[in-house]
Amino acid sequence: MLAQVSRLRFRHLQFLDILGKTRNLRLTAEQMYMTQSAATKVLMDIEEMLEARLFDRLPRDMQPNELGLFTLRYAYSALDGHRKFVDEFSNLKLGGHGHLSIGAISGAAAHLLIAAVAELQRLRPLLVVKVLEQSSDQLIVWLAERKIDVMIGRFTDESQRDQFHYENLTSEGLQITAGVHHPLRGSKTPGLRELSNWPWILYPTSTALRKVSDDIFRSTGLSLTSGIVETPSFLFALELMQSTTMLSLQPAALVDKYVRRGLLTRIAAELPNRIPDFGLITLQGEPPSTPVLAFMDVIRSMADREAEAALAERATPGARTKPRGRTSSRC
Repeated sequence: MLAQVSRLRFRHLQFLDILGKTRNLRLTAEQMYMTQSAATKVLMDIEEMLEARLFDRLPRDMQPNELGLFTLRYAYSALDGHRKFVDEFSNLKLGGHGHLSIGAISGAAAHLLIAAVAELQRLRPLLVVKVLEQSSDQLIVWLAERKIDVMIGRFTDESQRDQFHYENLTSEGLQITAGVHHPLRGSKTPGLRELSNWPWILYPTSTALRKVSDDIFRSTGLSLTSGIVETPSFLFALELMQSTTMLSLQPAALVDKYVRRGLLTRIAAELPNRIPDFGLITLQGEPPSTPVLAFMDVIRSMADREAEAALAERATPGARTKPRGRTSSRC
């Protein structure tokens, strides 16, 4: 099978990618600058190489079957890798420093990322940096599809450790937040039972923060009894908290500036110590590019500085405390 696949040429991959998008041989032939009969022969040659039918020939279009869909994903991935190589090679040839695509969760990770990108731009002013913010469950899909080069986030499933490499950066504080006119503002540490009776804004069920909030109430045998709104968007949650009496569990680093500006208030509730760490995640078994390695070095340094500063602030005079080291997971 390996010998058969090796017979696939770049033009074959281009053909499959276009046919997968158009589902039409005539349109594919036009875009490939060939006749329709030549396009038919190319498809037959590909199916002969793979010894499998990839498309069902219907009266109006071409529909990929299961093997066809799998082959189309391979063609797209191979072409995307080629395009990235050409772009970065051309950039380096012209004296540039390549491209870097980073995915990151919000909260403390975004705060750390801003400092790291600023330093990286100082060190590599010609580097083109693309930053995408999303929840960990979506970022890890993009990383697997190579739409991003590296992500800052968390595993959302233990099985992901087989495909990705994780390097811990730091932990993240959480805070129950509400609008500034919420009746619980200024209350003396409301209990979880009282909090469970208020409506909540929650992150989607696939996210690490949602697992934390679910665990907090489940561990005490409580469940939320009022309305629930699910959203991954902090800006939507912000508007909703300002116009309703809804509560939300949010990363402390994310809400700090909104609290300082008088746009949100913190609810002084005691939370169980169930705060998940986050870290750098890359694809297992693939050596990171030079820009990725440079970024990882910078953000490690930033995380170490923040950890040392936090420990120094908490340490008593004369105490000797060392920052917690990062852990690395290769499963």
